[in-house]
Amino acid sequence: MFKSLAGRTVIVTGASKGIGKGIARRFAEVGCNVMVVSRNIADGEAVAAELQGHGGKIAAIGADVSTPEGAKAMAEATLAHFGAIDILCANAGIFPAAKLASMTVEEFDHVMNTNLRGTFLSVSACLPALKVSGRGRIILTSSITGPITGFPGWSHYGASKAGQLGFMRTAAIELAPSGITVNAVMPGNIFTEGLEGMGPEYIASMEASIPQRRLGSVADIANAALFFATDEAAYITGQGMVIDGGQILPESPAAIAEMDIA
Repeated sequence: MFKSLAGRTVIVTGASKGIGKGIARRFAEVGCNVMVVSRNIADGEAVAAELQGHGGKIAAIGADVSTPEGAKAMAEATLAHFGAIDILCANAGIFPAAKLASMTVEEFDHVMNTNLRGTFLSVSACLPALKVSGRGRIILTSSITGPITGFPGWSHYGASKAGQLGFMRTAAIELAPSGITVNAVMPGNIFTEGLEGMGPEYIASMEASIPQRRLGSVADIANAALFFATDEAAYITGQGMVIDGGQILPESPAAIAEMDIA
């Protein structure tokens, strides 16, 4: 049985939808105080209102964590509201598609600034409070895309997600003396709001490449993030957890076909 996380304060960036919203919900359910961070304050407040009554206290702030000012405002608002920061879920990320032949410098920088620079700035802004906590947890939302797999149009996204893991490993070493762990969840294909309009044929084609024959849910990722935040995971740091239903395992489509035959 895991020790309770009730009463601890967690920041979730990019929490207005998708995986971030699922992470915020899961931490609220176990009694954590949750700061919902979104670039659009109205979106963040809507999620905060939805999560009220799920267990912990909920608040929201509009902040762009790709800027030092936004990350600082996020940390300061959390301390003002809850008095502590125990857990940072650096989840904010974007994934616009652009192939190399047409990708602009601005498009590349936009993805790197949000996904990688935003991770660094969020950690930096929260670091003093995480040290005071004595049991600080930093959980990054990376991906299988970049560190393990690739997909046309996402070279900038893949670079940012691989970069997060490089950042994680050294950060874990530097912060270990302060009792802070740094780990990452690495989602595969997850069913979020963005896929709802793609149609059943598109979703079926995605599921066909996954041994478990289903897309992951936001709860699958949120549960992994929650585990990394526990006292029981205190000796785990600098690690990435792949959560993909076995997607990266087949060496070719033939492996999937053979699985069906069996």
